[in-house]
Amino acid sequence: MSTMENIPYSELEVGTAASFSKSLTEDDLVLFARISGDVNPVHLDEAFARDTPFKGRIAHGMWTGSVISAAVATVLPGPGTIYLEQNLQFRRPVRPGDEITVQLTVTGKLDDAKRHVSLDCQVHNQEGVLVAKGDARVIAPEWKVRLEKPVLPEIRIG
Repeated sequence: MSTMENIPYSELEVGTAASFSKSLTEDDLVLFARISGDVNPVHLDEAFARDTPFKGRIAHGMWTGSVISAAVATVLPGPGTIYLEQNLQFRRPVRPGDEITVQLTVTGKLDDAKRHVSLDCQVHNQEGVLVAKGDARVIAPEWKVRLEKPVLPEIRIG
């Protein structure tokens, strides 16, 4: 089993950075549509999506946003972090089969009493193309924790 460890507020510094990667599978795309209720055919119907400006299916923008959330929750600052705000601009489409990498960088420690931290969020695909960018504000954990990552059940579409 793998572990995850946070970086508490007292250990964070401006410039602290970390990354997190995830590939978009067909099952992820369908499950995200199911969970969110967003069944826009640009995500699910190749014939429909071919006639759009994207010339093929694309991920839900908020799927990319959820990968940023995973990076915040599991790597920087990590377990125990509370999300407060996210500003996000989608720059290029993410397609089934793409692997995206979220790069998070601490840009400020905003309130020592409340442990508020600002993060720069950059998301690139496997070709290094910027697909999304923005910034977030979070409450960093107060103390250090190291936990085993939960093993989630396999989910199959079919």
